[in-house]
Amino acid sequence: MTEPERPGERVVVGLDGSESSKEALREGLRLAQALDLPVEAVMCWEDPLLFESYRAVDPEEFRVASEQLLERTLAEVLGPERPARLTARLLRGRPAEQLIECSEGARMLVVGSRGRGGVAGMLLGSVGSALVSHARCPVLVVRH
Repeated sequence: MTEPERPGERVVVGLDGSESSKEALREGLRLAQALDLPVEAVMCWEDPLLFESYRAVDPEEFRVASEQLLERTLAEVLGPERPARLTARLLRGRPAEQLIECSEGARMLVVGSRGRGGVAGMLLGSVGSALVSHARCPVLVVRH
């Protein structure tokens, strides 16, 4: 017997376009189906740092590029058909902060590990570390 769904309860998946985040989406969808919960796929974007470029950069370029990356990521994982209980959100701000906020009321937060193999591959990235330490729900870090 499954528990009744509480308002707002869902599986949140953090996406960044990486292969590990795509695998996190696949795993989040499997978990959500097993728990009969909706999935909220979240990608974040930040304003560009001024010292990273010599040209004037319109922050709208970063939002549009992130929106396109979110759509490409969803298309690669899901194909043309999206599950009815999937919502996608593009949020402005630091990924760790935004995902911690999104974790409020979630059953689980699922993210990919961005390790590179070898010793570095055994380390958890800064976003993953922050989420494991501060999220308001259980966190699953998926390795690709």
